Amino acid sequence: MKILTMLWNNLRGRARTLRFPAQPAMSSGYRGLVRFDPARCSGCAVCRFRCTARAITFTAGKTEFTWSYDPGHCTFCGRCVEGCKEHALSQDEECPPVYSDLGSLRASYTLPRKTPPPHGTAAQPVPAASVTQEKAAP
Repeated sequence: MKILTMLWNNLRGRARTLRFPAQPAMSSGYRGLVRFDPARCSGCAVCRFRCTARAITFTAGKTEFTWSYDPGHCTFCGRCVEGCKEHALSQDEECPPVYSDLGSLRASYTLPRKTPPPHGTAAQPVPAASVTQEKAAP
């Protein structure tokens, strides 16, 4: 009989969920989408190895490398951001946008390989003109 009482209370009570697109405020420390700064990336691929969800892929060539991120696979754990020594990765503090097409938020960057600097000098930033960003087609 407890089940009937519970059903009756649920049916006569008010809605307990938020109607779309209303969202609750994000708490401090919320970890959202990963953002990539191509000018800071050294191409070490540590972020790929730290990503347990395989949301980050890295393809290396002799003269360039491709870094890709798919938020549909991401668990927003922040391990990739913590492991990036160059601070090329960060995370948003707002809720990710709603998307209906698989892969519509996927981002891919093709960057030239940086030559390692001689000992004792800082790395030179990549010129903005040499960076290409590709969005995946739905």
